[in-house]
Amino acid sequence: MKSKIVLVTGGSRSGKSVFAERLLASYRGTKAYIATAQALDIEMRQRIERHRERRPASWHTYEVPQGLAAEIGNILNCTDAVLIDCLTLYFSNFILCHAEYDISEVYDLAMQELDVIMKSIQAVPCKQVIFVSNELGSGIVPMDAMTRGYRDIMGCVNQRVAKAAAQVYFTV
Repeated sequence: MKSKIVLVTGGSRSGKSVFAERLLASYRGTKAYIATAQALDIEMRQRIERHRERRPASWHTYEVPQGLAAEIGNILNCTDAVLIDCLTLYFSNFILCHAEYDISEVYDLAMQELDVIMKSIQAVPCKQVIFVSNELGSGIVPMDAMTRGYRDIMGCVNQRVAKAAAQVYFTV
């Protein structure tokens, strides 16, 4: 049986993470939380700490701000259900690590990265994988090319994950 993918999306501060954490808690077996945020400032450190405080001690936490394509298979082999929080921060990190490239090249690299992640998930049977990702396309059109490119990348990432998902939740 193929692994089951779930996408939880919505706007900023819409309750995506809390909803996804409750969903993960409802699954049987060992659980893992893949954190993609980087504590680059005080406010982000505080956000990360609030997320840590909500998680049960029994959940295995993996901090993977970059290189998820290389790590996801190993993590899935050690657990039954995984929550990846979040794709928005992960691909923000990805874009910043590839800042020397034109945004269209970064788009292609990001889609390749996502394809490897998705194939790695499908290569391991009978797992539950929850992705959290922000919906970025419902607001105004950003003024600069990099931000428009990021919004476009995330729109395509979310579409691809939604297409592969058994369930998609939109939080408000």
